[in-house]
Amino acid sequence: MKQLKLLMAILALTFISSCSSDKAEIDTEYPVIDITGTNAFPIQCNTIERGKTFTFKATFNDNVALGSYSLDIHHNFDHHTHSTEVTTCEMEAVKSPVKPMLFINNYTIPNGVKTYEATAQITVPADVDPGDYHFMIRLTDKEGWQTLKGLSIKIL
Repeated sequence: MKQLKLLMAILALTFISSCSSDKAEIDTEYPVIDITGTNAFPIQCNTIERGKTFTFKATFNDNVALGSYSLDIHHNFDHHTHSTEVTTCEMEAVKSPVKPMLFINNYTIPNGVKTYEATAQITVPADVDPGDYHFMIRLTDKEGWQTLKGLSIKIL
């Protein structure tokens, strides 16, 4: 009889705790990188000049909260790919790098933000190899979901 009462008490506690409305929803959505705005830069096949500073611009969105983003510019002289765009760009001949540009930087986004207008000033050294490059945007939300946008650009 004691075992039956104990079993009934455990079942009742299990039922009560399973009915709790305090359960947090789990974020399963990837954040969004939007480069469709009129001010977005760069976009697929854009050109950037050596010795100049340009402004990266994109809009980031998430259903719960954004986390951080990183930008990566590296040469594509060997024609490898991680483009996420449908449009292809005209490419130069395969070549060996002598002094390619390499830029990798992480950026924070204010806490609790769902939409963020990202901007970053990036200077292209005057003495880097001109040619085909990749411009990678990695956006992570607070939950850890990451979205990648790989653009092909040209440094002149």
